[in-house]
Amino acid sequence: MYARRIKVLVVDDSVVVRRLLTEMLSNDPALEVVGTAANGRMALAKLPLVRPDIVVLDVEMPEMNGLETLAAIRKSDRRLPVIMFSTLTVRGASATLDALALGATDYVTKPSGTNGSGALGHTKHELIEKIKLFGGNDLTSAGPTPVQVAPPQARPRQPSYGQAVEVIAIGISTGGPNALAELLPCFPADLPVPILIVQHMPPVFTKLLAERLDTKAQIRVEEARAGEMVKPGTALLAPGDFHMTVERTGADVFIRTNQGAPENSCRPAADVLFRSVAATYGPGTLAAVMTGMGQDGLRGCEEIRSVGGQIVVQDEFSSVVWGMPGFVARAGLADQVVPLSALGTEIISRVCKRRNSAFAARQQAQQL
Repeated sequence: MYARRIKVLVVDDSVVVRRLLTEMLSNDPALEVVGTAANGRMALAKLPLVRPDIVVLDVEMPEMNGLETLAAIRKSDRRLPVIMFSTLTVRGASATLDALALGATDYVTKPSGTNGSGALGHTKHELIEKIKLFGGNDLTSAGPTPVQVAPPQARPRQPSYGQAVEVIAIGISTGGPNALAELLPCFPADLPVPILIVQHMPPVFTKLLAERLDTKAQIRVEEARAGEMVKPGTALLAPGDFHMTVERTGADVFIRTNQGAPENSCRPAADVLFRSVAATYGPGTLAAVMTGMGQDGLRGCEEIRSVGGQIVVQDEFSSVVWGMPGFVARAGLADQVVPLSALGTEIISRVCKRRNSAFAARQQAQQL
């Protein structure tokens, strides 16, 4: 079935975890565990011997931890995929975000207990999926079986801008923390619209990510809270394990959260947010679909398109995985496909359209 099995090096200080991972991965005919290591020093010594296609790397280890090991790997090899294997704790989340900034390819969280078959099964599915994606056997579906989408329809590259943008809704997943760290600083403090973000991440991670992004951006970045008012110049990140929606009460719009069933195996899900902003803001919605596995955001973009909203997506070259934006682009729903480096400018330009304001005048003056 596979021309060659993907060679995996497992690095974890726990004997139990190494055994579980080895058994879990070896049962898949596409994978081969070519070595294990109890710490970073042992892993670095084994790399030239076993020549893995991908490394699964524990974050917290004695002697040489995951961050130190990753930094050493990246000095000699910028391309070797490394998936961090982290605990669902503040310390583990913080170290994982550090690892992503250092060049880790992606991460998977450890199940809370080795006896939880449901949690272990989810970890197995997620880890194997990412190993196959990054280790050599590219899974074009990168998630659940893809839905059937209509072939791309001919449509203008630029929408009619019939209504000024009232909200920016962003859906993003794999590669998201680094991409958001590049995008959000593009927005000025006086951005006249709010930003709502779904980043596929578990609890704890989303709060820490929001705090980190807030230190980089001119706008305010926070993890969203149920009942919070949506305000211009503020980016709200959906909390891990909660869907985020919006609800209009009078002239104001408020955040609502729920733990409804996952969509596209995700909670929070971009589709949930996108449907909600389409219903609340209508043609004033501007959606941005960025790097990520799977097809979350596709159905929501169909709703946004149906009410006259605008959609831009990140291009394939600048995406870590062109799953989410690729599905939207191939369905003919995107008004524009742009690289990450140009996405902020593209969004600001669309916010300025149909808007006679000091903000729009300042942005236009800066472009002259």
